Amino acid sequence: WLVIAVGLVRAYLAKGSYHSLYYSIEKPLKFFQTGALLEILHCAIGIVPSSVVLTSFQVMSRVFLIWAVTHSVKEVQTEDSVLLFVTAWTITEIIRYSFYTFSLLNHLPYLIKWARYTLFIVLYPMGVSGELLTIYAALPFVRQAGLYSISLPNKYNFSFDYYAFLILIMISYIPLFPQLYFHMIHQRRKVLSRTEEHKKFE
Repeated sequence: WLVIAVGLVRAYLAKGSYHSLYYSIEKPLKFFQTGALLEILHCAIGIVPSSVVLTSFQVMSRVFLIWAVTHSVKEVQTEDSVLLFVTAWTITEIIRYSFYTFSLLNHLPYLIKWARYTLFIVLYPMGVSGELLTIYAALPFVRQAGLYSISLPNKYNFSFDYYAFLILIMISYIPLFPQLYFHMIHQRRKVLSRTEEHKKFE
């Protein structure tokens, strides 16, 4: 993810504009985010102490957005909303992997712990907003092209409307986002209050 961050900065400095920066980091973004599917396995076998359900939702939703929306609907790749979620993801993952690395080394700086359990307050809504705006921007192109849709009649007697499916995906954020967000709020209180109590005893 640091590679992506450096790529964004270099592209911005070269172009002097934040528009269409997606193309400068498209390949590493696809590679690293698709590779994050391994995180589900890591949670399942206990390498990482995170919820399998929450991790699966987060990883799968990102992979879906990268391949089934941003990759598939070329017209949205220049949207500012793409840069919005990519920036949020990049900062979040750099902090998260720094947290895991220093934790494994048994030398976790308080600043990284604080950032891990605080910056999400801004980054999470920022990322979700970018994701929703990108899906919304893709809708007219999906409808016009009939992308991934299957219409009747066909030999399987089955139909699928990808346009409607994307709308359902957007609606699913309504119940799921608050649950994940307040789960992190709860985790923040628990972890940081424990740190403060530990400092008092020192």
